[in-house]
Amino acid sequence: MADPKTPLSAPLSGLQAQAPRPYWPRRLASWAWVLFGLVLILFLVYPVLVSTNFMFLFGKSPSLADLENPKVEQASALYTSDGVLIGKYFRENRSPVPLSQMAPVLVKALIATEDVRYYEHAGIDLTAVLGGFYASLRGEKRGGSTITQQLAKNLYKIRRQQSRGGLGYIPVVSTIVAKTKEWLTAVELERRYTKEEILRMYLNTVEYGSSAFGIKVAAKTFFNTSPDSLRPEQAAMLVGVLNNPTAYNPRFHPAAARRRRNVVLDRMGQAGVLPPAEIAALKATPVVLDYHVDRHIDGPDTYFRGAIGQFVSQWCDSTGHDMYRDGLKIYTTIDSRMQAHAEEALHERMKTLQRSFDRFWRNRGQDPWVDDEGNEIPDFIATQMKRTQSYKTLANRYRNQPQRLDSALHAKRPMKVFTWKKDDGDTTLVLSPLDSLAYYKHFLRAGMMTMDPFTGQIKAWVGGLDYRFFQYDHVKQGRRQAGSTFKPFVYLTALDNGYSPCDRIRDERVTINYVENGQPMEWRPDNVTREYTGNNMTLRHAMARSVNSVTAQLTEKVGWANVAKYAHKVGITSPLLAVPSIGLGSGGDVSVYEMVDAYSTFLNTGFRSEPRLVTRIEDRNGNVIKQFDPVQKRAISPETAWLMTYMLRGGMDEPGGTSQALWDFDLWHNDNQIGGKTGTTSNYSDGWYMGMTKDLMTGVWVGGEDRSIHFTGSQQGEGGRTALPIFGKFMEKVYRDKELGYTYGHFPKASVKIVKRYNCVTPSEPRRRAEAVDTIAADNLLEQMNSAAGVPDSL
Repeated sequence: MADPKTPLSAPLSGLQAQAPRPYWPRRLASWAWVLFGLVLILFLVYPVLVSTNFMFLFGKSPSLADLENPKVEQASALYTSDGVLIGKYFRENRSPVPLSQMAPVLVKALIATEDVRYYEHAGIDLTAVLGGFYASLRGEKRGGSTITQQLAKNLYKIRRQQSRGGLGYIPVVSTIVAKTKEWLTAVELERRYTKEEILRMYLNTVEYGSSAFGIKVAAKTFFNTSPDSLRPEQAAMLVGVLNNPTAYNPRFHPAAARRRRNVVLDRMGQAGVLPPAEIAALKATPVVLDYHVDRHIDGPDTYFRGAIGQFVSQWCDSTGHDMYRDGLKIYTTIDSRMQAHAEEALHERMKTLQRSFDRFWRNRGQDPWVDDEGNEIPDFIATQMKRTQSYKTLANRYRNQPQRLDSALHAKRPMKVFTWKKDDGDTTLVLSPLDSLAYYKHFLRAGMMTMDPFTGQIKAWVGGLDYRFFQYDHVKQGRRQAGSTFKPFVYLTALDNGYSPCDRIRDERVTINYVENGQPMEWRPDNVTREYTGNNMTLRHAMARSVNSVTAQLTEKVGWANVAKYAHKVGITSPLLAVPSIGLGSGGDVSVYEMVDAYSTFLNTGFRSEPRLVTRIEDRNGNVIKQFDPVQKRAISPETAWLMTYMLRGGMDEPGGTSQALWDFDLWHNDNQIGGKTGTTSNYSDGWYMGMTKDLMTGVWVGGEDRSIHFTGSQQGEGGRTALPIFGKFMEKVYRDKELGYTYGHFPKASVKIVKRYNCVTPSEPRRRAEAVDTIAADNLLEQMNSAAGVPDSL
């Protein structure tokens, strides 16, 4: 037992003084404090680095001005070159819907689903963030963004290209930086706006699917109602859509939308928004829509609006602008007066032509869809129906139920359809889907474009009969064989390689020998009359009269591959087959847009001008953001270009020229000059006319929706009788409209010395149209060529 007198502090018997503490634990503790200090400093400094875009690493964040005055969405306006407002692009009304005009259940559904602690946080919900982080560790996908964070992302487009910095291209890091900016912006929004103001801005900016931006548009699109009249189940569906506007779109994915709506209803029940019994009853109801798409485009429907919208949209994507919210002023090349003249000319001619077409087939007692022998194609409508989207929708709905599918295809209902019989262009008929398809197949279609060849400015664009009913654009979207309007590219190739307009080739029956896939082949092209004059024709006279035999021989001399090359040089962009009959238009399908572009190169002294629809774009304050200047490139020599213009005048000057129907129009004051070329394809499926004056280049196409729908004779179906009159009527209107400033007169004189001989006009006949017909497809390609080479009869 220890002596009680011994001090407690005395060391125990046999033990030395306490040993010093080990080295490594002390070192680790020091490093821990250093690391903690660095993390603390980083935590305090990192937000500053992000918000200031330190060394351009983090990308742009909303400025103080952006936060204080968020950019109010403003419609972008579309103007013609003569200053006429022709439409607007917008997502929602410029006056957002106030919170007082939204159903209270909508706001409660949003908070219950997206941010249940909305009134408790200051922009960032740390509980939700930690919960989301923990869920991700378990492999679950769970969001932690608050309503304010979502607003920050939507309002300021934080994840757009221009908001990226150097770190924005590194996976994972880019997400962390973007999230940080959302957090910082959310906190700033909470400091500057009330909770109610944030809710109002959020509901007016988010996307709800079907291009519906903002609650006002969404309520109208899906339910044809206003935001203050939304019922609980409707509000739940719209809130549910916000999670994924495409996947939960009730119009296209009703089952998924219903499941998502019921999730929202459950959360509304958990939050006490509605009693459990009502929640259960609402979950049992189907999704009922009154679907009306708001296209966010104000103004008349026109074909060029689509082309302009596509062009401006691509420009906006590359520059970070938004044509639906930035209040841009878009100035187009379209002249409203010329556009009206073009539409009137096309409608006047097509209305008359349709009557003739209907009478022609009515007298024959059959429908106009026929084979090469003129016999009606059996089951044509049933076959065509299977290619339509409506058929595919019905077939998917009634899968393995052929009787119900057949009943749906034959079910009649009232529908508004196009007609030439009324001034407003529509009427209501009781038709089934099959009836409707057959009704529309009877209509001939048309496309027309006019361009200033010197600047590339498109002055008029008519893509069809009526955009409301025929939305397929026959100017740029549609492509068909060009017939004889492709022949000038053969003569272009010749003139640029040593030939002159006065060189001669005999009009005689010939055989073209060539090799196809290693096999020797023959082609014997026919003239339309299957007669040959034996005349030794000048190239100008042969092109003016559109003589197949001469064109075929010239194509062989210059090389059909070279013809394709020259066509591409001057403006044709579609693929072309280098085949013997390429000069007769059977080398490939082309558009009116391409043909106008290519022919314009002749007028523009050999420079190809890229067609333009937009001249400039201004911001909402009238400052020019972008000026679109002419883009030109030398394609052919000035001499060749002038000679081609002279060759095209031959259609009027040379006896028997195929353009001479233009003498019937009031176009010939002041010794006016016009050049042009007609074109007609096999079986009269397509009629073309390419017409040029000293100021303008115009292309016109007329034909059925399908190649099997057409006239059967030259008296009705050749391009000189279908398409040429549209050009003639149009130019009459243009010349009579003195405000436009287009005058009669001669083509420009050559800008260079013309070395080649060209003044060799064939002795004149009376300057009136006799019965000059355009040489259509009478090309007698041998049967083995048709089967082996696949070269169609065309011109």
